[in-house]
Parts: sequence; structure tokens; C-alpha cells
Amino acid sequence: MTGDTGDETTDRETGRRRYLDRRQFMMATGALAGVGVLSGNVGGRTTQDEGDLESEYPGLRIISEEPENAEAAARATYESYITPREEHYIRNHYPTPDIDPEEWTVSLTGMVDEEVEVSVDEIRRDYSTETVTHTMQCSGNGRSYFDPQVGGNQWTFGAVGNTVWTGTPVGEVLEAYGADTQEGTWLSVMGGEAPEGEDIFTRSIPMEKVLEDCLLAYEMNGSPMNDDHGYPVRLLVPGWYGNNNVKWVDRMHVMDRMVFGEEWETEDQRLYTHWQQYSYRLTPIDEETEQFERIDAFDVRDQMESSDIRHPYVYDQLVKSLIGYPGAGATVEPGPGGSVEVIGVAWAGDDEVDAIEVSTDGGDSWSEAEFFGPVDAPYSWRQFRYVWDAEPGSHTLYSRATDANGRTQPATVSDPDAQLVSIEDDQFPWNQGGYCNNAYEPHGVEVTVEAAGDGEAETETAATTTSS
Repeated sequence: MTGDTGDETTDRETGRRRYLDRRQFMMATGALAGVGVLSGNVGGRTTQDEGDLESEYPGLRIISEEPENAEAAARATYESYITPREEHYIRNHYPTPDIDPEEWTVSLTGMVDEEVEVSVDEIRRDYSTETVTHTMQCSGNGRSYFDPQVGGNQWTFGAVGNTVWTGTPVGEVLEAYGADTQEGTWLSVMGGEAPEGEDIFTRSIPMEKVLEDCLLAYEMNGSPMNDDHGYPVRLLVPGWYGNNNVKWVDRMHVMDRMVFGEEWETEDQRLYTHWQQYSYRLTPIDEETEQFERIDAFDVRDQMESSDIRHPYVYDQLVKSLIGYPGAGATVEPGPGGSVEVIGVAWAGDDEVDAIEVSTDGGDSWSEAEFFGPVDAPYSWRQFRYVWDAEPGSHTLYSRATDANGRTQPATVSDPDAQLVSIEDDQFPWNQGGYCNNAYEPHGVEVTVEAAGDGEAETETAATTTSS
């Protein structure tokens, strides 16, 4: 088991516990908007000093300062239903741009009756407003657990969060300007953060998904997003990996295929195809990625099992789970009756999570855990608990989830020489980008259980149990 980045310090946990206790009280009393207020966000900016990620996001482990990349620092993030922005991961390809929302516009081009520049004010005020709770996960989450390691940010467990997003349905904007939204069309969405001369971050989303539930989002947990999370407007693709949720949307282009071919690789001498066709693909070792103009399967697992798509595109999320309590390296003393409550979260993208199991003996045996908490948000994670009759000593804890299609998390990541392209023999396929790792063994935790009276131990019960 690879485990986490190290023991979580007492000072950090104490400070975070005070924060979580306050947030849990507000959520229990229905003050959801208070989550945004607690973040200190005003008009897309935070009240902390700009450029100081550690003070701006006290719940994150900083991976890089520029561009800004950071993940949840502590397992305790995954005790709760809603993730505050201070603990929600940040994934940027380029430095966060300095944007004046009064001047920012989104170009609508391609197969439309009228090519226009749509202002942020129009997006916010001229269409209906929708809110969705969405578990957003970086497709590279768990990359550091690949062996041998691959390049890129070495995410461990923390590049995932569950937040409330508010915005305008993309389909309404497309309809207003006569976009061709018939079956088989695509919407390619471009970010506006690339410095001059650099590749444009572009993702092509099938129109059926765009019309179903995609938003041009501008609020996160009840208040304007921070700059690092995409302010003033980002694409929100519920259920799909974070790479599809384009930040700082600059252009939306309606077309009859994905971005593909020379016309998208020579315009302004900048690649539009890089992050659609060459990156964010599950490609085995020593293979070149095969390019497609169109595909008709968007569930990553369906693509893995398809004979037509050897190198799946990273779209809909795979089933996955994380233990939030106890944290990695924790020492716990059983409560009355000798039990320890294991708390975590599980999700499956567009699909429902059907079952969750916990092992407290390194995978030798498994017991069914129970779900609790909110159930009315189809794209958000489910909280789970397991009451463990714990014996003193060292234990390896795993969780594994199963989705409504009967697909269960695999145990390990394969050897690259196996050249796997699908989940086989309880192994997730090693791939060149380190994407979509949902193997449960690398995400497990080592904990020590003390006998009653053996000394001071971590005896706090996870804060989220108060919301059940």
C-alpha cells in the first residue's frame, strides 16, 4: 500500500476540527450559503493576500505555486458532504489569469445563426439559474501511486471535492443564438488562461451531455468562485472528470466533431487539440495515442471495454471511494463498547453508487458499510460509515465501492508491461498519463488501535456523524 503523504500534525488537525465543527453546525441548521461566506470570497477574490496559497487555502497541500496546483491535505476533508473551497483541490495548466469580469466575454462561434460575444452579465442575468452538487475529481488523482511513476503533478488522494455549483444552462445560451444542437454535434470549449504562444486548453463535449446538464458556472458553495477555481465563469460538466470542466471560458465553438486535425493545430500557430487528442487519454506504455474525430461512448469503463477505442478519452468518472476517518497514521482508542466508526465517501460519476464495503485487515475480509446523509444529488458522493469492533494493534483499512452497473473498484494498478487497456484480474491498467486511478489498495490507510487506558489517543468521532 502506498498510503498518504505522511502523518497529519496535531496542530493542523486541531485547527481544521474547529473549522469543520463550525461548518457542520451551519449546514445542520440549513445555512448552506454560510459555506461560501466562511470562505471570505468577495467578487471572485479572497480576503487573504494574493499569491499566498497556503493562507488562502489552509486545507490544501501545495504541489506547485505557479501554475497553482494543490490538493486536500488531510483525510478529514472526506468526512463531510460539502467540501469548502479552502479544501477543494486546484488544478491549473497555466498561472491563474488576472481577469476583469466587467470586460470578460465568451465568444460563441461555429454552427450558430449568429456569432457573438456573450458578456458575463448576460450569462448571469438573461437566462435561468440552476444549481448542482457535483463531485469534481482531477483525472490525475492517485497518479503518485503508479509504479513506475509517470510525469505530471504527483497527486495522492486529495484532488477531489464535492461542492455546490450555480450557473446558467449552456443549452439556453446555445438556443438563444440558433446553435445546431442536433444529435452528433459537439461543443468545443476553450479556456482563456493560456499565455501568448502557448496551447489553448480545449475540451470537446458531446452535445447530448451539454444539453442534459452542463452549466456556465459562476458560483461555488453560494458565493462567487475564487480566481483559482475559474472566476468569473467556468464550464461545469456534472459527473465527469475535472479536465472537462474548463476554467475561464473564453470561447464555445459548435461543430460536427471533436477538435481534430491540422485546422486545429495550425490556427495562430497554437495547438487546440493537445488536451483533447494527445493528453487525457488512457494509453499503455510505448504506444502512440490513436486520434478520433468522433466517438459514441463516453463512460470511461465502456470505452475500456470497447474494441473500437483502444485509448479511452477521459470523460465520465469511474467508481471510487475514500476513507476520511481515521486518517493516515492515526492512533485511535475505541469508544464505549470497543468500537471505532470508520467514515468516508464514495462516488461514481454519472452512475449511482450501489454498495460500499470496508476491510480492516488489509483486504483479507470485507464487511458491508452503510450510507448516510443526503441522497438527492445524482452527481455527488455518498457518505458512508462502518462500525468496527476494533482490536488493539496495527491495521490496514481499505474501502471499495460498487456502482449500479455492478462495477467494483479493482485492488491494484497493473504492471505497465502487462499492456492492459481495461480493468482485468482486479487490476487497473497502468497508463502513460497516470489517469483515472480507482484502485483501492493504494488509497488505503494504516492506523493503530490502542487498548483502553494505554495513553492519550485520537478519540474524536468524525464531525460528519452529527449530520446523520
